[in-house]
Amino acid sequence: MGAQIRVYRQKISSTTSMRKIFKAMELIATSRIGKARARVAASLPYANAITRAVSAVASQSEIDHPLTTEPENIRRAAVLVITSDRGLAGSYSASVLKQAEGLNELLRAEGKEVKTYLVGRKAQAYFDFRNRPYGRVWTGNTDAPEFATAQEIGAALLEDFAIDFEEGGVDEIHVVYTRFKSMVTQEPTVIRLLPLEVVEEQATSESELLPLYEFEPEPEQVLNALLPRYIESRIFAAMLQAAASELAARQRAMKSAGDNATDLIKKYTRLRNTARQAEITQELSEIVAGADALAS
Repeated sequence: MGAQIRVYRQKISSTTSMRKIFKAMELIATSRIGKARARVAASLPYANAITRAVSAVASQSEIDHPLTTEPENIRRAAVLVITSDRGLAGSYSASVLKQAEGLNELLRAEGKEVKTYLVGRKAQAYFDFRNRPYGRVWTGNTDAPEFATAQEIGAALLEDFAIDFEEGGVDEIHVVYTRFKSMVTQEPTVIRLLPLEVVEEQATSESELLPLYEFEPEPEQVLNALLPRYIESRIFAAMLQAAASELAARQRAMKSAGDNATDLIKKYTRLRNTARQAEITQELSEIVAGADALAS
């Protein structure tokens, strides 16, 4: 009986230590989510402005540009999957990977090869464990992304988009990430970056019209200069959305884990008290039995 009490005490002690860790991680995520949301909001004006500029160039000029023209035969597609570097965020990374798997199945069903690019150690571990090939991987600071990383990713994707299929090039580029809607809602999302599908981060009013531009130099040169920046801004916006979603998911997961730890502590405390009461009852019974034996 004493050994059972010691086991419950050890469980209570270890669970209490884990609850402290969960609480600390919840507080860290809570303190950082505000900054992450502010970065998402700050990125929207630039992303919308450059989106409108690219829309104007693409719609107001009749040019045959490879970045805006749909290929007749799409043979290979690039898929950029944005996950997290660390765990303890609930089903955050698993949901993104599940969305990516669905996209890969759809692309293969259409007869397209898939070339995968990864962001985050969770995606890298997922593909390494299954011995699946991938093009490149970027890790580090997924919960606080840097624009330099988005520039590097954009340059790599555009480089593969520019070369021929026979040399390992791709005909279209997709991004799979988690869109941050609110603290309780984050949605795995797929967008196609190239060939260009202009989608603004915020809806504009129906009466708002695209401005009229006079292009100097030629529209094709303007498009050549704008599109790399457009791709970088869209990738960086996706990374910021993913970072906010990761922190929100971790905050919820750690709060739930802390609550479960509290329930376990209460459960183990009741079991320890029950075992202690049973031990005391047994000791009293032995004392009474010994006294009766001496009296008789």
